[in-house]
Amino acid sequence: MTVVLALAVLLSGPEQASGTPTGVPDSMAALGDSITRAMDADGDPLHLGDQLPYSWSTGDSSAVQSHYYRIRRQYNPITDNYYNRAVSGAKMTNLNGQALLALSDDAGVEYVTILMGANDVCTYSEAEMTPVETYRSQFQQAMDTLTQGTAGQARRIFVASIPDIYQLWAVLHDNPSAVTVWNTYYVCHSLLVNPTSEAQADVDRRARVRQRNIDFNTVLSEVCALYAQCRFDNNVVFDGGVEASQVSTLDYFHPSITGQANIASVTWDATYDFPLPIGGVAELPEAADSSHSGYVVVAVLAGAALAALGAGGWFARRRRLG
Repeated sequence: MTVVLALAVLLSGPEQASGTPTGVPDSMAALGDSITRAMDADGDPLHLGDQLPYSWSTGDSSAVQSHYYRIRRQYNPITDNYYNRAVSGAKMTNLNGQALLALSDDAGVEYVTILMGANDVCTYSEAEMTPVETYRSQFQQAMDTLTQGTAGQARRIFVASIPDIYQLWAVLHDNPSAVTVWNTYYVCHSLLVNPTSEAQADVDRRARVRQRNIDFNTVLSEVCALYAQCRFDNNVVFDGGVEASQVSTLDYFHPSITGQANIASVTWDATYDFPLPIGGVAELPEAADSSHSGYVVVAVLAGAALAALGAGGWFARRRRLG
C-alpha cells in the first residue's frame, strides 16, 4: 500500500503543496489567436485556414511536437483530453471569454497555454492598436478567471511572448511575393504598410509599432509574475526572431510548420518541468475517479516508487495576424 501511494503521488495531476503546482497534467487548454490555431501552416492553397494538427500547443503532428504531443507520448492519461479554444483574429479583449469556455469544457483543466496579443499590435492603422493599460487590464481579468477556486490554484498557466513582427518585416520586406501579399491583403497594416519605403515617417512608425509589441510583452511578464500559478517564457518567442523558412508561403505572415515546431520547442524548454513518469506509461483505462488521473501503472510501479523515494519527490479576416 505504501508503494502504491508513493506511485500515486508521483503520477497524479497538479497539487498545491507548498503553494506550487506539481505533477504531470492530464488535461490542457490552449488560448490565443490564429498562431495557436496554426493558420496556413503548410502553405498549401488547398488548405486555407486553421490547421490544428500543427498547433505549437495542442497539435498532434510529429512534425511539430507540440506541448500536448510531448506530454502524451510519455504520459498517456492526457490523450485526447485537450481543448484548443484559441480563435483566429482574437485580441486580448477576447481572452477572458476563451478562458471561461475552456473551463466550461473542463473546470479542472490542469495546464493552460496562452499566446495572445499579435492582433492588438497588428491593426489596420497605428492608431487602432490596443492601449497598453487596456491590454493589461484585459489580461489580468483572464488570469483572475483562470486562477479562481481550488482547481485554479492548482492550474499551471504558461504565457508565451508575442513574436517580433518587426523582424518579420526585416526578413521579408525584400521578398516580392511577400510584399505583394502584404499590400494586397493589408496584412498587419500598422507595421507592414509601405513595406519597401525608407521614408523617415515609415521608419519611425515601424519603430513605434515594435515598441508596442515590446510593451505588450512587458505587460505579460509583469502580470504573470503576480500569480504563483503562472510562468512567462522570458521573451524566448520574441527574442528568437524570424527566419524565412519559419513563415507560411501562403500568407507570408503566420508560422509555417517549421515555425510552429520552433515555437513548440523554445516554449517547451521555457515552461514547467513536468516530472514525467520513469519508464513510460502503459495505456490503461481511466479509473472511476479521474479528477486527477488516478492511474496505476503496474509496469513501472517499483521503479517509480523507488525513484520517488530516492529523489524526494507562436487572418480570421486574412488581413491581420490571428
